[in-house]
Amino acid sequence: MSNSFMQRLFRAPGAESERQRVPQPMIKRRIASGRGAMEQPNVTDDGEAKLTGVFWACVVATGIITGLIGDGLMAVLKVAEHAAFGYQQGSYAQAVAQSSDSRRVLMLLLSGLLGAGGWYLIRRYLSHEHAEIDDAIWNGDGELGFRRSTLTSLVSEIVIGLGASVGREAAPKLMGGATGSTLSHVFNLSPAQKRLLVACGGGAGLACVYNVPLGGAIFTAEVLLGSFALPTVMPALLCSLVATGTAYLTLSSRPTYLDIPNFTNSPSLMTWSVVAGLVIGLLSVVYIRLIGWVSNRRPKGARLLWVMPLAFTVVGVVGIWFPQVFGNGKDMAHEAFLGLGSVGLLFALWMLKPLVTALTLGSGAAGGVFTPFLATGAVVGALSGVLWIHLWPGAPVGAFALIGAAAMIGASMQAPLAGLVLVMELTHAGFSIVLPLMLATLIATAVTRSIDGYSMYSARLPRK
Repeated sequence: MSNSFMQRLFRAPGAESERQRVPQPMIKRRIASGRGAMEQPNVTDDGEAKLTGVFWACVVATGIITGLIGDGLMAVLKVAEHAAFGYQQGSYAQAVAQSSDSRRVLMLLLSGLLGAGGWYLIRRYLSHEHAEIDDAIWNGDGELGFRRSTLTSLVSEIVIGLGASVGREAAPKLMGGATGSTLSHVFNLSPAQKRLLVACGGGAGLACVYNVPLGGAIFTAEVLLGSFALPTVMPALLCSLVATGTAYLTLSSRPTYLDIPNFTNSPSLMTWSVVAGLVIGLLSVVYIRLIGWVSNRRPKGARLLWVMPLAFTVVGVVGIWFPQVFGNGKDMAHEAFLGLGSVGLLFALWMLKPLVTALTLGSGAAGGVFTPFLATGAVVGALSGVLWIHLWPGAPVGAFALIGAAAMIGASMQAPLAGLVLVMELTHAGFSIVLPLMLATLIATAVTRSIDGYSMYSARLPRK
């Protein structure tokens, strides 16, 4: 190939000699039209968070450390589950159901005592350290205290293993962010770089414990940063990829929910998705407001020492009749996806799971709401599906549950793309019913946004 041809290809006579992107690309000249690459909205420059070589190294390091921490936190969770109910594999809810009534109540009381004592000491003696990752990203520079984050996360996984009704993802999400915050100090990153790194670590923490690398990256971009610009998406993808791959050292590479059928679309399912989107959007507003209300009324100081054990004991008593409310609700969702459960049971779980989760969080517990919301959506979908097929047969109950879960989590996070991808990655299913999945999730998110607009994360932000 001649030199003159190469010059014509990579040089644009009459165009600006230097391109405007930061950092500068290897090819300095614009194409022949003189138009800029950054006219495509997501192909922006780095902005304040410069994607330097040091920053990329920190992204990789954050991913590796977050994956290892995710392994460790899930090991703590498994030890607590085994100690409480002899659980090793299979269904946690079944292990709880096989234990005596007194043991269920005793384990929740013990969970409340350990949680109250642990979090009381942490909040009293480490009050100067930040451990709210969403607040640190949205309203700060991403500063998180590693000691407080670590202790908070350990206590969280222990109490969940003993049966507390909150999600397990909050701890690895927080620790991923705390890892990014710590590394930003070690390598003297700018505040903007730190904020981006903390967000990448948070999404990677979610990704590695649920084996959802793509969902974790989209969660980083859509929820934590609110941007799909290329300088956001690339480090988010890399961090989630590295963290999930690292976590394979001890965690499974299989989907979280196994053996979910490949459902097929039908006119019945499409029509139901419109109705379900409207109903789930309304329910999402109620649940989010409930979470926001109890979060703002958490006990402070020494009140925590008696309020949390009392609240956890109440959950333990409920668990005598409904052991499915123990833990984060994973088994609730799984059985709904498989089309299991009577109308009476589905109705009871739909009513109880949000209430016991709100009671747990309102007592002062630190934990996630992702799986409890997902499980509630799955149960609502399954319950309404059981009733719908009497009017218009033609779709399995599990398909309704899958759509309900995606609609609830998308609306509750105010992040429909993340909700869809996370549910499909968690189940490795839903590709054949992607149209009703999208339709219900879009409508539910729009309804929630129109009526209120808070998410299950923004509603939990502490009072300024």
